[in-house]
Amino acid sequence: MQTNPTAAVLVIGDEILSGRTQDTNTNYIAKVLGTLGIDVKEARVVPDIEDEIVAALNALRARYTYVFTTGGIGPTHDDITADAVAKAFGVGIDYHPEAMAMLAARFSNPADFNDMRKRMARIPLTATLVRNKASVAPGFHIGNVFVMAGVPMIMRAMMEDIAPTLKRGAIVHSRTVAARIGEGKIAAGLMAIQKDFPELAIGSYPYYREDGFGVQLVARGRDGAKVEQAALAIEALIRAEGAEPSRVLPEK
Repeated sequence: MQTNPTAAVLVIGDEILSGRTQDTNTNYIAKVLGTLGIDVKEARVVPDIEDEIVAALNALRARYTYVFTTGGIGPTHDDITADAVAKAFGVGIDYHPEAMAMLAARFSNPADFNDMRKRMARIPLTATLVRNKASVAPGFHIGNVFVMAGVPMIMRAMMEDIAPTLKRGAIVHSRTVAARIGEGKIAAGLMAIQKDFPELAIGSYPYYREDGFGVQLVARGRDGAKVEQAALAIEALIRAEGAEPSRVLPEK
């Protein structure tokens, strides 16, 4: 029986916890990993405090196949992720020659490549670079941890470099059925369907809008035929309660 790779996302930054910046990276990472059959099992947000980063990283990397971090690898004083990762792995940190060359090439005036910008070339020893086409400044990979930028455009470019190197698993299939019905009305029937399909995850997600309320019911699993059977059972349940179901696309 195939064991699917697992992953965690560690979001680093005071700006996320303060509400100043909205985290969209976790959503993107989870979607990319989902297409590879990698299950995201946990996501955490920690402040720009070295001990907090180290503790979270050590806990996550021991538990999951992969850990993906975002944030804290820029040129400013509060960009401490590289140092924290080096501490977590018990290795030193130094200016990476290739990273230094890549960054230096960005500046036509050598004076612009100042000491703070050079900080982005400080990489934990034994780590390999993660490249990105957006800004050149690299992330890095050490052990089972991938360290990426927090800026979404740059993070996405780094994920393009990382994705081909990852182990694949069986893809998760899903079907989403929507209906204008209160979820309490179908809760008992939905529980029965879940018991009939114990290998699937079946979720109920109510919504409230200006034009009324309703619910989306999602069946997820690695057996596509079973997922479709569960979706058909959900549609039958909704019709039995006097509402009309509709499929929500895209599905896979």
